[in-house]
Amino acid sequence: MLELVIFSTLNGVLYGMLLFLLASGLTLIFSMMGVLNFAHASFYMLGAYFGFQISQWLDFWLALIVAPVLVGLIGAGVERWGLRTVHRWGHVAELLFTFGLAFVIEELVQMIWGKLPVDYRVPPALDFPAFTLFETTYPAFRMFMLLISVAIFLVLLLILTRSRVGLIIQASLSHPHMVAALGHDVPKVFMAVFGVGSALAGIAGVIAGPALVTQPSMAHVLGPILFVVVVFGGLGSLSGAFIASLLIGLIQTFAIAINYSLGDVLMALGVTRPIQGLLNDLWQVTVAQVGPVIPYLMLVLILIFRPTGLMGTRET
Repeated sequence: MLELVIFSTLNGVLYGMLLFLLASGLTLIFSMMGVLNFAHASFYMLGAYFGFQISQWLDFWLALIVAPVLVGLIGAGVERWGLRTVHRWGHVAELLFTFGLAFVIEELVQMIWGKLPVDYRVPPALDFPAFTLFETTYPAFRMFMLLISVAIFLVLLLILTRSRVGLIIQASLSHPHMVAALGHDVPKVFMAVFGVGSALAGIAGVIAGPALVTQPSMAHVLGPILFVVVVFGGLGSLSGAFIASLLIGLIQTFAIAINYSLGDVLMALGVTRPIQGLLNDLWQVTVAQVGPVIPYLMLVLILIFRPTGLMGTRET
C-alpha cells in the first residue's frame, strides 16, 4: 500500500504539472483575449513532433530549446495573422478559427510524419533508474520531467509577480485601454502572450513525447482534459489552473491505480451473495475503469455548485 501511495503520488504530481504547463498558457490567452483556444493541444503535439525531428537530426537537449521556440513563433504568427484578423467578427469566429486550425495542424502532421506513432525515445543520458523503492525502480526521465515542469512554474510565477513585464501583462488582462494610454503596444503584448502560451505547450510536448506516445491523435487525448482543468480552476485564474491541474492529476492517477469495485468492498464487508438484476454489472466495475470519467464528473459538479471555478471570479 505504501508503495502504491508513493509512486501514484509521484506520477500524479508529474501528470498534474504537465497539465499545468498546457493550462497556464491557455489560461493566460483566455484572460487576455477572451477566447478559448481549441488548437492549444495541437501546439503541444507540434512540440512533441518538432522535438522528435530535431532529436533525430541533432540532439534532444537542443530540441528542448529549439522546438518550443519554433512552436512559440508559430503561435505568435497565428495570433498576428489569424486571430487578430477574425477578432472583429466576435468570439464565435475566433472559436471556429481555432477549431479549424486544430484539424489543419493534425492533417499537416499526418502528411509529414504519417499516421503511425513515431519512435521518439528517451535520451540515453536520462535512460536509467533514478531510485529504487520497494524493489520498484522509478525512471530518471520522469524525474527530469517533474523538475522541468516545477522550474518553469517557478519562473513563470516570478515573471508574472516580480517583473515589469509581468506587471504590464497583468494590467493588460484587466485594463488594456489604460495600458495602451500609457504608451504600451497592447496588440504586441497579446501576440507575445499567445506565443509564450504556445511555447509552454511546446515544452510540454517535447518532454512528454518520449514518455508518452507521440502520434497524431495525442492532441485529442489531452485536449478535452485540458479544458476541464481550465474551467475547474476558474477561467482566467493561473493559481486556479495550478490547483486544478495537481488535483485532477492526483485523483485520476490514484483512481487508475485502484483496481477495486463496489462488489469487492461488499465482499470485504461480508456480503458474499451476488447482486442480481439490471445493475448487476455495475457492482463489478472497478475504480480504474471509471478513472478517465472522474475529471468530467468533477467538471459537472463544479459547474453546478460553483460555476466560476475554484479560483475564478464573476465579471463586474
